[in-house]
Amino acid sequence: MTTVAAYAAPAPKAPLERTTIERRQVGEFDVLIDIKFAGICHSDIHQAREGWGEAIFPMVPGHEIAGVVSEVGPGVTKFAVGDRVGVGCMVDSCRECDNCKAGREQYCVKGNIPTYNGIGKDGRPTYGGYSEKVVVDENFAVRIPDGLSLDVAAPLLCAGITLYSPLRRFGAGPGKKVAIVGLGGLGHMGVKIAHALGAEVTVLSQSLRKQEDGLRLGADHYYATSDPKTFEELAGTFDLIVSTVSAPLDFGAYLSLLRTEGTLANVGAPEEPISLNLFSVIGGGKSLAGSMIGGIAETQEMLDFCAEHGLGAEIEVIRGEQINEAYERVLASDVRYRFVIDTATI
Repeated sequence: MTTVAAYAAPAPKAPLERTTIERRQVGEFDVLIDIKFAGICHSDIHQAREGWGEAIFPMVPGHEIAGVVSEVGPGVTKFAVGDRVGVGCMVDSCRECDNCKAGREQYCVKGNIPTYNGIGKDGRPTYGGYSEKVVVDENFAVRIPDGLSLDVAAPLLCAGITLYSPLRRFGAGPGKKVAIVGLGGLGHMGVKIAHALGAEVTVLSQSLRKQEDGLRLGADHYYATSDPKTFEELAGTFDLIVSTVSAPLDFGAYLSLLRTEGTLANVGAPEEPISLNLFSVIGGGKSLAGSMIGGIAETQEMLDFCAEHGLGAEIEVIRGEQINEAYERVLASDVRYRFVIDTATI
């Protein structure tokens, strides 16, 4: 075991505090990663405050990890010491089910092992990226291309793949009209990626407060959802809408914005159930879909795509002692657009 510094939530809703945790010894197929940067995802807050149900404490959040390999196990073939790597939302899966064999480890039938707030195959709790180092199996690390600096790459390991996957799956590209609901940590990457894929991109946000940013990031249009005229003007417009918000929406209203056989894909996860009149789906043959991160191969594809197109997250780098303040600012939508922890300060 190796002892490393970390920031952990000792109990539900408790402020995070500096502590130490144990990392396992490097096994045959493991890589030891010196973490350089760790993004703060809204889901870190949901889990640290048990918004999505009972959780494991103490909790070290963080599943947007970028760092450098400092040690490899004797059986490792994919990475060498000095390689720039990332770790996203999962660190293992059963590897045997149809989904795992198809490269969709995020939908592992037995349940993937999350980077934190999970139990590893060794029976020990998993701890995330708000820490100095992490040990992971080589099959659940990805290579960060040289064209991406580690600080702006870290959020791509969740926010980037979470938007890339549905945009690719539902055919965002030239000739397609795509709307991104919410211009936050997820949404701003959705705008960048959809634009790079060649789609006509519209941001649907509560207000026009971030309009200038949205257009700079690649949006062609920007509308306020607080204005009822928006839903009248845009009725029947979009081939694909990707909702990134974690608050319950009027799904009937958003479904009305789709063209015939269009899709509303959800990557935001409200804590409360939603209600839906199914006629809003049946009329027009529309689809209401969900999407969760991506598999390891697709995550690598996303990183390569982002490097090719010069896409990194818009970030504000913080020190470890600023994490609790950052959580409050995320909840107040006071970040443009992702907090990233400089783990040298942990």
